[in-house]
Amino acid sequence: MAPLGPFGAAPRIAAGVSGGPHSLALALLADGWARARGGDLLALVADHGLRPDSGAEAEGVAALLAARGIAARVLRLGLPGGPGLQARARAARFAALAEAAAEDGRPWLLLGHHRADQAETVLFRALRGSGPEGLAGMAAVRDAGRVLVLRPLLGVAPARLEAVLVAAGVPPVRDPSNCDPRFTRVRLRQALGDPEGEGPGIAAVAKAAGAFAARRARIDAAVAERLALAAEIRPEGFAAIDPALLGTDAVARAALGRLIAMVGGGGFRPAADAVAALMARGGGTLGGAWLRDGAGGRWLLLRDPGTIGPEVPAVRGAAWDGRYRMTGPGRAGWRLGALGTVPAGLRGAHGLPDAVLRALPAVRDPHGALAAVPLLDYPSFADCVPFAVAFAPGAGAGAAFSG
Repeated sequence: MAPLGPFGAAPRIAAGVSGGPHSLALALLADGWARARGGDLLALVADHGLRPDSGAEAEGVAALLAARGIAARVLRLGLPGGPGLQARARAARFAALAEAAAEDGRPWLLLGHHRADQAETVLFRALRGSGPEGLAGMAAVRDAGRVLVLRPLLGVAPARLEAVLVAAGVPPVRDPSNCDPRFTRVRLRQALGDPEGEGPGIAAVAKAAGAFAARRARIDAAVAERLALAAEIRPEGFAAIDPALLGTDAVARAALGRLIAMVGGGGFRPAADAVAALMARGGGTLGGAWLRDGAGGRWLLLRDPGTIGPEVPAVRGAAWDGRYRMTGPGRAGWRLGALGTVPAGLRGAHGLPDAVLRALPAVRDPHGALAAVPLLDYPSFADCVPFAVAFAPGAGAGAAFSG
């Protein structure tokens, strides 16, 4: 844990616990670590509701942890079946875990990914044609907005984690979907043929991922420097970019890709070649974002109006469109969504173009009437206080779970 800090005194941490051997081992280890420093752990158990007995299993995991003095909470997801089930389950699980950790005042969310998981991730991304950034695998530390996601076990073989449970006398719950060959990750796991995670194949993949991760860290530093020079990121959810200062090199492409992930709401950076093509055209849409000319020779990177997410309940903590989170108390029965058509009285408000205004978060009452546009203090500051929102790129998205 030390390399992932600092944590300060009495750290309040949360951990995602499925009940499988590796996340249970994480819970035991993290609980001991936190207690030794005067802090505590909250174990978050996600129930996807995909199997008839999943709810009982989740309650059993929570009870097992509680018996060992570890606070646990079950999160009911109610995820529907359909295509892309594993990816959707991961995204929904991460969103629920991050939200629960943040709401409980725990800025660190621990996940139990280990060395074999890292190898599977790298191979999975290689099959999908990922570049060097994707081949760096999962990051040990990642900022997910309201929480920092920590993966302290990435260098640990799964066999060592199972040994922790054996020593503690704790029985794990094994999810049958982790052995279902219909899923690509399961087939990759079987192809690696190293369930203990201590063989040369996984070691070689882990070493390669480490090299790519070091490269990613260098690029991230260069990207941050370039963005500070060339871009202004606005709380209204768009960016103004000086193309001359941005440049056209690999760092420029990575920087624009990062902005697209923020402004587009998806949380994922588009492929470098797609970003290069967008830059060559000098405009267009990509990844939920819209690049267009602005005043003074600058580019504006806006939310693509054709892909904005649906309305959500206007309640505290609500994540909308992968970009905004409601920080005010909200109001039951009211909805948070896009402003859409700009009322005549708001045209040119705050000097913003209509394309920006249309994508702003707005609140509507139970009858569908426009009640507030918080970022414009419309109709008044007092009316907007209950519906305060913050630009929180990646809000509600699962990006941090995989990277």
